[in-house]
Amino acid sequence: MDKNKIFVAGLPWSINNDSLKELFSSYGEITEAIVITDRDTGRSKGFGFVTFANSDNAQKALEMAGKEVEGRTLVVNIAKPRENRNNGFRSRNNYRDNNYHRGRRSY
Repeated sequence: MDKNKIFVAGLPWSINNDSLKELFSSYGEITEAIVITDRDTGRSKGFGFVTFANSDNAQKALEMAGKEVEGRTLVVNIAKPRENRNNGFRSRNNYRDNNYHRGRRSY
């Protein structure tokens, strides 16, 4: 797990990558700041990730939790690895792995 990376939710819709980096820059050197956007519309989803050069700075940045920015309250946590999100549904690869092909039946 990367202890240098924080998850930030409750971001104002106007925040972009640069302003997210600026918002957290007072806590130390930032190597990456990304606001997650909708792939269809390009609009912010209201959350993002900030990666610091070291874990001490990431720990300090947790102080931003509960702060209000442009009328929205920030949620700040150490980022966790992404979990498998198939929710019980078979992915396209699972269908292929199980020799299931749409429209083709083996008798």
